[in-house]
Amino acid sequence: MKVRQDIAELLRAGTPQSRICRQLHVAPRTVQRTREVLGMPAPRCGPPDTYASVEDAYRSNSHPIDGGHMRWTGPADTTGHPRLNFRQRRLSVRQVAFRLHHGREPQGRLSVGCDMPHCVAGGHLEDQQIREANRRADAAFTSIFGGVS
Repeated sequence: MKVRQDIAELLRAGTPQSRICRQLHVAPRTVQRTREVLGMPAPRCGPPDTYASVEDAYRSNSHPIDGGHMRWTGPADTTGHPRLNFRQRRLSVRQVAFRLHHGREPQGRLSVGCDMPHCVAGGHLEDQQIREANRRADAAFTSIFGGVS
């Protein structure tokens, strides 16, 4: 394949493929073939990562409020649940917060254990293991002190 120098120059300059196609009025396949002939890697999809780690992304988008709660100011899914986008992956903010706070992966479904519906404070999140421990503690309390009226 004969390499078009104008495409090659733009590729070497880091110009996105879509811009090259618009600017030079060429098909995406033409730019792709040129990239392959030049031995250049495939373009990266999506925006560049702004954060060095998942933890940095969480800490940059969560803000403490009264009562020990954390408000998420980053993106959310269509149902309003907080989402974290990192290295082209969508992660659950709750799972990240839980792991950071408890130092382990959650077991089973995560739920918010406080009265703030979308709280992302790791200490306010409960997995199956925590819910079971709370039930055992409640049963022990009741057996010792009886029912509360």
